[in-house]
Amino acid sequence: MTFHAEYALVDGRVQGDVLLDVAGGRFTAITAGVPGASVTRLPGLVLPGFANPHSHAFHRALRGRTHGERGSFWTWRDLMYSVAARLDPDSYFALARAVYGEMALAGITCVGEFHYLHHGPDGTPYADPNAMGHALLAAAAEAGIRITLLDTLYLTSSVDGAPLEGTQRRFGDGDFDGWAGRVEKLEAGPHARIGAALHSIRAVPAKYLGALAGRSPLHLHLSEQRAENERCLAVHGCTPTELLRRHGVLGPATTAVHATHLTDVDIRLLGETGTGVCFCPTTERDLADGIGPARRLADAGSPLSLGSDSHAVIDPFEEARGLELNERLATERRGHFTAAELLGAATNHAALGWDDAGTIGVGNRADLVAVALDSVRTAGVNPGQAVFAATAADITHVVADGRLIVADGRHTGFDVPAALRAAIA
Repeated sequence: MTFHAEYALVDGRVQGDVLLDVAGGRFTAITAGVPGASVTRLPGLVLPGFANPHSHAFHRALRGRTHGERGSFWTWRDLMYSVAARLDPDSYFALARAVYGEMALAGITCVGEFHYLHHGPDGTPYADPNAMGHALLAAAAEAGIRITLLDTLYLTSSVDGAPLEGTQRRFGDGDFDGWAGRVEKLEAGPHARIGAALHSIRAVPAKYLGALAGRSPLHLHLSEQRAENERCLAVHGCTPTELLRRHGVLGPATTAVHATHLTDVDIRLLGETGTGVCFCPTTERDLADGIGPARRLADAGSPLSLGSDSHAVIDPFEEARGLELNERLATERRGHFTAAELLGAATNHAALGWDDAGTIGVGNRADLVAVALDSVRTAGVNPGQAVFAATAADITHVVADGRLIVADGRHTGFDVPAALRAAIA
């Protein structure tokens, strides 16, 4: 196929009238300054496809339902466990398909699913021990996006090793070998990759951390709340980041999610090892977790990415702006990240193991997002600064691996709002 972009971000700058040739799902030629081509037109500003490295698909059912009596983290968690207790492979497929469809409408062409909802309600494995994981893989395929299934090791409920109870029993595999043996049986299609995750230092005993080192990609929740740090100091005599470094878990293949409450030493360790950090600003503010040191981590050497986590919002523009605006609130100063840096974080597919995506260039995967420049939000903006004005509602067309999956603001495969209503009901 050939696409014509009114404007497109190519080679780090916005160029006009760009012709994009695609074959086999990849860009084969890119030519700027070709007006009026009679091919598939992509109006407005065309950007690379967005990446969402941190998703819990089933949390989408909680949106707009957790704020009764003002809400707290604990009331939110109780409702989250209630949803987790009710899902089975069929209902999880339906919900995830709808959620990934919503992501497609928001311009996301690849998702990292932090998957720990493994077994039946009482912890008994399904006949296919990966039935829930395979449901997620199938859901992404139907939504037309790629997925890195970050199958999550989750064995204990506290830093000091308390056993899993209640709904948490669905998350565990007994021990490391049980988890590893199950993960080996996962079957991924061409649109998918299998990664690994350790839920947190609360959920994985220290004796297993070294066995996870070297897995790629490897993701983990890190220092999301102060209580996690306090318990780690009490049990291990160090911060969670220091514990991970001690066991060789940090490195370029690893992405730490949230990284909110860090010491100066933590920031240095993450940066000098090239460990990535995924911020989820809309979830972090929804749960009142705090503001992480994004600029300091980037300056220390940590590549940044952006996730929608609990899906309080699915909007890469909102996450990108949140990265900058949080810094402004914390420091009372503007101008921490450029528009290019924010878009770079929003298109960081490498965090999910897809190094051939995230930029519009010959040989790369043909992922494209067209953003309207004539809406009430974007009319009159400088296209190069649209990240500070646009929202997911301004996305009109999305191409993933050369296939048009969103046209004129609608998913080409199914009615996403109807699918969400039915799945959540």
